[in-house]
Amino acid sequence: MENQTHAGKTPLLPLTLTALGVVYGDIGTSPLYALRECFLGEMGLATTHANVLGVLSLIFWALILIISCKYLLFILQADNQGEGGILALMALATHGGSERGVGRLLIPLGLFGAALLYGDGMITPAISVLSAVEGLQVAAPSVQHFIIPLTVAILIGLFMVQRHGTAGVGRVFGPVTLVWFAVLAVMGVSWIVKRPEVLWALDPAYAAAFFMHNGLPGFVVLGAVFLVVTGGEALYADMGHFGRVPIRLAWFTVVLPGLVLNYFGQGALLLERPDAVTNPFYLMAPTWALTPLLLLATAATVIASQAVISGAFSLTMQAVQLGYSPRLAIEHTSATERGQIYVPAVNWLLMICCVGLVIGFESSGALAAAYGIAVTTTMVITTALFYTVARRRWHWSRLAAALPCLGFLVADIAFLGANALKIVHGGWFPLLVAGMFFALMATWKDGRHVLARRMVAGAVPLDKLPTLLAHEPPARVPGTAVFMAGNPQIVPPALLHNLKHNRVLHERVAILTVVTEDRPVVPRSERKLIEPLSGGITRVTLRYGFMQSPNVPRALHDLVLDGWEFDIHDTTFFLGRESLVASGGSGMSGWRERLFAFMSGIARSATAFYGLPPDRIVELGSQVKL
Repeated sequence: MENQTHAGKTPLLPLTLTALGVVYGDIGTSPLYALRECFLGEMGLATTHANVLGVLSLIFWALILIISCKYLLFILQADNQGEGGILALMALATHGGSERGVGRLLIPLGLFGAALLYGDGMITPAISVLSAVEGLQVAAPSVQHFIIPLTVAILIGLFMVQRHGTAGVGRVFGPVTLVWFAVLAVMGVSWIVKRPEVLWALDPAYAAAFFMHNGLPGFVVLGAVFLVVTGGEALYADMGHFGRVPIRLAWFTVVLPGLVLNYFGQGALLLERPDAVTNPFYLMAPTWALTPLLLLATAATVIASQAVISGAFSLTMQAVQLGYSPRLAIEHTSATERGQIYVPAVNWLLMICCVGLVIGFESSGALAAAYGIAVTTTMVITTALFYTVARRRWHWSRLAAALPCLGFLVADIAFLGANALKIVHGGWFPLLVAGMFFALMATWKDGRHVLARRMVAGAVPLDKLPTLLAHEPPARVPGTAVFMAGNPQIVPPALLHNLKHNRVLHERVAILTVVTEDRPVVPRSERKLIEPLSGGITRVTLRYGFMQSPNVPRALHDLVLDGWEFDIHDTTFFLGRESLVASGGSGMSGWRERLFAFMSGIARSATAFYGLPPDRIVELGSQVKL
């Protein structure tokens, strides 16, 4: 596999360092705001000795149960030929997206989980960068009125550079993130030595006692505790770029120790100075270190934001390839790294939403109220999909699959319940975004099914084409014609229109279908399937994985038809363009029919999507009623 081959060529330690910068940026910046929100959130928890130890115990065991056990030990096992992420997991769980039986439930679940990640992708850059810049309140209170404008400027700059690619900046991600975690650890140790009793919080009994003494307010605090694990899905989504071993090595040697030491150091500070709860992270640092710490924190949050943005681009590419999104402009920003892509439409949408969130919520504390509901819901869906994979693909017994999944589900649902209380305080935003993206993806998928049925209903089976040509032989002209076909079993409508209106056919004809499989990568050796038919007609199938971008001319460069080698300059590509009309007879509601027709109209042209030369294209249109 391509990703494994690439990973295998890179020594373990450099690959681990790179993974540190890309994978752990989000979870690594949570100390900026997570512990503070446990005490300054909706319930206003008092910073007593028992509460501080109880919250620290909850944080520690959340990191162990959710990240170390669930994701690092179990979920990372569920790789779709090396790739991770919820759409890859959905494809794995449904055996290629079957919509029969359990697939009827799992596919919508997976789609909604993917849609939720867009909402998370909008909030993460906003809350991360804003929480870092809020250090000005401690380092330079006189200029704190610049916090919002400065945050907006940083975010706009971050999104503006996306089109140039992240290869250059990516080289420093790992070292900067390593310095960040080292600083987290040093800051934490400097306070732990002053109040070493915080280490008693490693005992889960303090977490149990916290719930017993605080009741409902203690349960509500789980919504803030969850902020420490919000980067969990990134571990799985980025597995294809680095592999399991580097991700696990970075976690257990650098990330987990750095996070635990910093959270416990913040707890020690609160035991010493309860009033420091307003911003325990920055108040841990000595005065001389505030400005360097502010700059380092801002760099770390930019890195965390970059990882989320790149994840949104990858998710969009998977959605396009799997048929859940119309074709979009996807630019590759690196000649060597297939994972480095840029999706302009997604980039600008994320930028507008991030800036709007910063201006609208005004503080990271307010944004924290909107943060978490999307990720917790996605984690519940991930657990359900993982159970299905364990049972259907790995053939685990019900008991073997249920034991870990039930444990994870209890924690997931507890966090989901606590975060559900945030809905009225801003949690509605990621749910609204997820609902919109889910409606778009589901409508596109259903609309394509309807359109495919309409096309088949009036189509000529491909095996009838030789008879049709023999009955009314068209004039044959020199050259090669490639007819793009969505369904390889029927004659492409463009070919029928060409015969009907032009009454000619090229001496060599290829009926070409591009298929996206439910695996991430299809090797070049398995790319082409060539089936000669009669009358100079050949059926060609090109197969790609959902992490690959199709390039038809490149794939056909060594194609041989009847002894003739493919020549792009002697080839004409024929494409059909359907003009859709909502008719009310598709089984979809009227607004979904109109939405699908609109999405079809703005989809990227097949010419650009498949890399076809514009001067070799002939488009033949037809009107189709949905």
